[in-house]
Amino acid sequence: MEHFIVSARKYRPAVFKDVVGQQAITNTLDNAIANNHLAQALLFTGPRGVGKTTCARILAKKINQDGTEKEDEDFAFNIFELDAASNNSVDDIRNLIDQVRIPPQVGKYKVYIIDEVHMLSSAAFNAFLKTLEEPPKHAIFILATTEKHKIIPTILSRCQIFDFRRIGVRDIKDHLAEVAKAEGIEAEDDALHIIAQKADGALRDALSIFDRVVSFAGKNLTREAVTENLNVLDYTWYFQITDLLLENNIPQVLLTFNDILSKGFDGHHFVMGLASHFRDLMVCRNQETIGLLEVGEQVKTMYFEQSQKTSPQFLIEGINIANNCDLKYKNSQNQRLLVELCLMQLASLTFQGEKKNSNNNERFVIPPSYFKSEEYTSEKITSAGSIVPKPLKKGENEIEDEIQVEDEVEDEVEKRKLEEPSEDISKEESVEKTSDKQPEKVIERPQILAERNAKRVSALSLKSIKKKHELQQEMVANQPDAKNLPVEDFSEEEMHAAWKEYTKNVEVDGKYNLLSHLTMGVPKLEGSIIHLEFPNQTIKTEVERAKYELLTFLRDKLQNYDVDLDITVNETIEKRYAYTTREKFEKMKEMNPLIEKLRQEFDLDI
Repeated sequence: MEHFIVSARKYRPAVFKDVVGQQAITNTLDNAIANNHLAQALLFTGPRGVGKTTCARILAKKINQDGTEKEDEDFAFNIFELDAASNNSVDDIRNLIDQVRIPPQVGKYKVYIIDEVHMLSSAAFNAFLKTLEEPPKHAIFILATTEKHKIIPTILSRCQIFDFRRIGVRDIKDHLAEVAKAEGIEAEDDALHIIAQKADGALRDALSIFDRVVSFAGKNLTREAVTENLNVLDYTWYFQITDLLLENNIPQVLLTFNDILSKGFDGHHFVMGLASHFRDLMVCRNQETIGLLEVGEQVKTMYFEQSQKTSPQFLIEGINIANNCDLKYKNSQNQRLLVELCLMQLASLTFQGEKKNSNNNERFVIPPSYFKSEEYTSEKITSAGSIVPKPLKKGENEIEDEIQVEDEVEDEVEKRKLEEPSEDISKEESVEKTSDKQPEKVIERPQILAERNAKRVSALSLKSIKKKHELQQEMVANQPDAKNLPVEDFSEEEMHAAWKEYTKNVEVDGKYNLLSHLTMGVPKLEGSIIHLEFPNQTIKTEVERAKYELLTFLRDKLQNYDVDLDITVNETIEKRYAYTTREKFEKMKEMNPLIEKLRQEFDLDI
């Protein structure tokens, strides 16, 4: 039986151009050697299996080449590898320092590769500092680690740092294809893609998985063999589940999920994969983002075909539901039921009809425009069948809001009608029969809408304030024609009486902050203009927010719709208010200078 060499060792790169996925770093090192611009201490950091030790060995070999060496010369006597995980004491570092002083017998440089350097103790790091900063001219140190944050800053400041990145799926797949070709193995493109994704950016892990799968499948590497050996949930399950969700086939979806569990797959892993599947479908819908899909060409075609069957709304909502299930999975007492509920919600997204809003338990109707093309919509949506042809002009959220508000307006109209005093039956019949007579009181829908919307708006954010301002403008627009409004004369005493009555209403409503502003000074009347003067801009802004409601009350009370407010700021007023004890005393002394004499007479303190 011949000795087997694993692919990670057998196909380890011997030159910089063979290093996979680290072109920026290899080019930098190559140029540094060519220009004689190489630092005395280098730090290679990055995830496992991305080429740190490989690049260190290639660098150590290349800096000693001068063109006169043999072709197979590896300069092994000039390269010293130290595992800091097992040699992390001060004595080990002192032995290394003693060896550094001896010049090389062959070649120009002695290279010291210290792997897992973050495992050194603090004392070892401190003992290494001086040699690392000023080594002999023939010594070069290459430190390698996966955890740069554990290295003390004084070591980092003495090194030239190279951050190795995770290797892309496409680069790993291409390298595996070359290895498979060299080994005489027939490998499907999708099979290599699955291995590359499973490796998570580490080429050494990818080669180890490749060796394992080849031992299982032999010379013919198929997608089925890879998924079976690696216990990976095949993406065909996600295509099948998505088709069933689009068909609203809840029973078959649950049966398919049961089959997945019976094969030993975890429900949490399934939910995360389903969310990723929806994300890939969303990526396929746009030609600009299709490059983000890291799958083979055959699978990319399958994704594109299924993405044409789905809508962006379904995919966005599906990702949201699957993500919420992912977040709740670990804390759930019945994890299988949680995933099944997630699947049932996903299967109901494309079902035309009513569904309940779990947030506020209000009725929510899915409009047919959510699912159909722009040739159809619904004028008054009451059921899934009441669909009439009409061009779609409004957005989905606007249609839903109009339906909800329309129902509330109907309830409001009925409620106001019931609150009106009832009349005798004969009079009601006569009104119904006489078509040319108008009712005594007409409830205007725009006014009701504006009033109801104004009650819903809070003033806790800039957006709410803007919305409230828009609603006030809407209410102003719905007022009757100004030509028919009364303009009666009134006295200043009547104005003060109406003002006092409004402040009482404000106090009853619990708006004490506004009450203090309105009672701060005495309003002055000039014609039909009421002048108000406040000490600062903040109070003016607060009063202006209630200006519309205040003017409405005053105009109605005084029967003069020319009444208006003029609000100004006079910062000198602020000086009249005394807040501290000293200010109050000074205020009293201005009114009566004898108070100071009284204080001196009795030797009083303020």
